[in-house]
Amino acid sequence: MMKPLIATALAILFAMSSGWAFTACDRNDEPTSVSSNSGNTPDDNDNDNDNPKTPDAMTLNMTIGNSTFTITLADNTTAQAFADLLPLRLNMSELNGNEKYIYLAQSLPSQPTSPGTIQTGDLMLYGSTCIVLFYESFSTSYRYTRIGRVDNPAGLAAAVGSGSVTVSFER
Repeated sequence: MMKPLIATALAILFAMSSGWAFTACDRNDEPTSVSSNSGNTPDDNDNDNDNPKTPDAMTLNMTIGNSTFTITLADNTTAQAFADLLPLRLNMSELNGNEKYIYLAQSLPSQPTSPGTIQTGDLMLYGSTCIVLFYESFSTSYRYTRIGRVDNPAGLAAAVGSGSVTVSFER
């Protein structure tokens, strides 16, 4: 009787430590149609996943309820393609107590890398259609393409709350 219990516990522990049980986007969700002001396709071929280091960094505003956060966009084609969709109003779902996500109906260009650690305020692309806003820091083995990062994420977790949340992005 004790062996099956130990085997089950070990299997769960392995699944959790390997990241198998915690993906960035729930594959059972259907893509969400998003309206945009622009159908432009980015022609920038810079695939750097880090935020730009220039003072002219492109920023956008993210509004959740009464809270507005400034996001500095990464200097890559993914961030540019995301910015081309603005303004966006997205109903993002909760996952794992550390992120909000939504699947877009259209793909964005992606150049995923392993960040190793997700930081509070990271705005990432998982795969080519899943937008993920992280509101807690944690280690990960998953691969993402950076869209941007909230400049001052203080209050972000409180703003997103514990369930689905409407998030607006605009320039």
